[in-house]
Amino acid sequence: MKYEIIGKPFSVVECELDDGESMQCESGAMCWMSSNMQMETSAGGFGKAIGRLFSGEKLFRNIYTANGEGKIAFGSSFAGNIVAVEVGNGQEVICQKSAFLAATRGVESSVFFQKKLGAGFFGGEGFIMQRLSGNGTVFLEIDGSPVTKELAPGEKIVVATGYVAIIDSSCSLDIQSVKGIKNMLFGGESLFNTVITGPGKVTLQTMPISQLASSLIPYLPTPSSSSSND
Repeated sequence: MKYEIIGKPFSVVECELDDGESMQCESGAMCWMSSNMQMETSAGGFGKAIGRLFSGEKLFRNIYTANGEGKIAFGSSFAGNIVAVEVGNGQEVICQKSAFLAATRGVESSVFFQKKLGAGFFGGEGFIMQRLSGNGTVFLEIDGSPVTKELAPGEKIVVATGYVAIIDSSCSLDIQSVKGIKNMLFGGESLFNTVITGPGKVTLQTMPISQLASSLIPYLPTPSSSSSND
């Protein structure tokens, strides 16, 4: 499978498949394809389907198979970027909920539960994330632009709520509170930050969709303002 990621900030990944190759994707992710692509909708088993629901995905996935050489494109659902991640040989990655866009047939996704209660309650990433394993290429949606950090064993990075997009499974997540009462009350930041400890690769995102949504709230019309304009 060959691919090309096209466009910003609403990215599309166009994949070129050999005869018999398949891609799996979230329902509604397909943008265009050649006429020789065959589609099949599958839940992949009850357990996997429920796991996807917990991790923010839809119940069913669409599987597209090339009958001869074919092309298919998948598009992001919000402003940001699409990144390609390779999994295999025991290498797994953990990503934010709803990050999955599409993957080759050999990639498996499952629910990932935070082991530490504090990280789940206060870290901003939640108890439930997605685990990607198996063998192949997976395409993930990133809010804004991706920033990659490579952490050495024991090296830590402190990340604000919502900015963690992807981490290697070799990394660990924890939380720490903002120090100082004045900082907590008047600093304008979250009360807790996520702490990631290496070794492994960390991909951060520059504009979490939650941050974008909160920035737009002051500019959205309210019911009272709408009625006054009538």
